Amino acid sequence: MKHEPDYIKPTDAELEILSILWEKGPCTVRSVNDKLNETRAVGYTTTLKFLQIMTDKGIVTRQENGRTHVYTASLRKEKVQNQLLEKVMDSVFGGSAQQLVLKALGNYRASQSELDEIKALIRKLEGGNL
Repeated sequence: MKHEPDYIKPTDAELEILSILWEKGPCTVRSVNDKLNETRAVGYTTTLKFLQIMTDKGIVTRQENGRTHVYTASLRKEKVQNQLLEKVMDSVFGGSAQQLVLKALGNYRASQSELDEIKALIRKLEGGNL
């Protein structure tokens, strides 16, 4: 795998494509396009153009197999999540984890298993075991 760039801020459309690649693994343009079309109409050539741009930016890599091109995310999901979270924390919540968590839990319904994981993380943080 190529060296992962230190910081790239994918656009919303690029994040949508990255999410597909993170979920499904390496994909052809057709596979990505089919998945995008499950929620909205996107032309094949539009998907191809986005993947070409993302390749140029280093967001994805392309493996050529004859006439078929297979694309793979070159950014780790966790790294992108951390970078975007840091930006939101600083710009929207003034660096306050409390405000972010309260807003997230107040506006979105968490499942019982998610609440259990959050409680376990809080216990871990309080015990200094992180």
